Amino acid sequence: MKKQKAKAIIVGGSIAGVSCAKALTCAGWDVVVIEKSRAPTTASPTGAGLGLDTLSQKIIQSWLPHPEPFYKVTLPLPIDQNRATDGEKKVNWVLTRDENLNFRVAHWTDLHALLYNTLPREIFLWGHQYISFCISEDKTSVKVKAKDLQTNEIIEVEGDLLVAADGACSSIRQSFLPDTKLRYSGYCAWRGVLEYSGKNLDTMMGFRKAYPDLGRCLYMELAPGTHSTLCELMYERLNWIWYINQPEPQLKVIPLS
Repeated sequence: MKKQKAKAIIVGGSIAGVSCAKALTCAGWDVVVIEKSRAPTTASPTGAGLGLDTLSQKIIQSWLPHPEPFYKVTLPLPIDQNRATDGEKKVNWVLTRDENLNFRVAHWTDLHALLYNTLPREIFLWGHQYISFCISEDKTSVKVKAKDLQTNEIIEVEGDLLVAADGACSSIRQSFLPDTKLRYSGYCAWRGVLEYSGKNLDTMMGFRKAYPDLGRCLYMELAPGTHSTLCELMYERLNWIWYINQPEPQLKVIPLS
C-alpha cells in the first residue's frame, strides 16, 4: 500500500508561514496553514520592504516554475551605503559604501502573493485563530485547536509536525520556552511605504537630489541618537524606517476579549 504522507500544521500565514508551507510541500508533505486573517493580503498600501540576500533569492526562484514573476516584484540593490550626518553643522559624509551587495528588495504584499499563488488554496484555513495544541503520549503526532472567527466553531487538526510561524510573541514557542523573553534592541522604530505614482513629485525630486543612487542603493543615515534606512521598491514606492534610541518603554498588557 502507498505510504501516507506526513502532515504539517503551520500556525501563521505570513511570509514565514507560506515559505514553510512551500518548502514542506516541495518535500512531499501534506500541509495545513492556520491564519486568523480572513483572506490573504492583496494590495495593501501598508507594510514594508523586505531585503533578500543571494541565498533567499535562490530558494524562492527554485519554488517558481519561471523566474520572471520574481523579477517583476523585486528590485536589485547592488549598493549599500552608510552615511553619517551632523545636524548642527548640516554636513554629512560617507562612512562605508559596498557596491557588491547583490540584494533584491520587494514589498511585503508582492512577495507574499508570489509565494501564496504557488500553493494549493485548500491548504489554507483563513479566518481561524489558533487556540492550543497537545502532543500525543508517544510524541509522534500533534493536535491543534483553532476557532473559526466567523462561526465561532472550534475545529481540531491532527498532524505529525507543528510549525510556529505566529510571530515574535509566539504563544506556541512560549509553551516550550516559558523563561525566554524578547530582548529590547535599544531603540523604537517607525516604518512605512510611500507611494509616489502620479503624486508627491516634488517630494520625489528632493529625495533623488539627496539620494542620487535611489533605486539601486540601500541607504542608511546615522546621526546622534537616531538612524534611518531608505530604499526604493518596484512600482514607484519608497520603503523607509526611522529609529530613535531610547530606554525601553513600559508596555501596557491589554487582555484579549
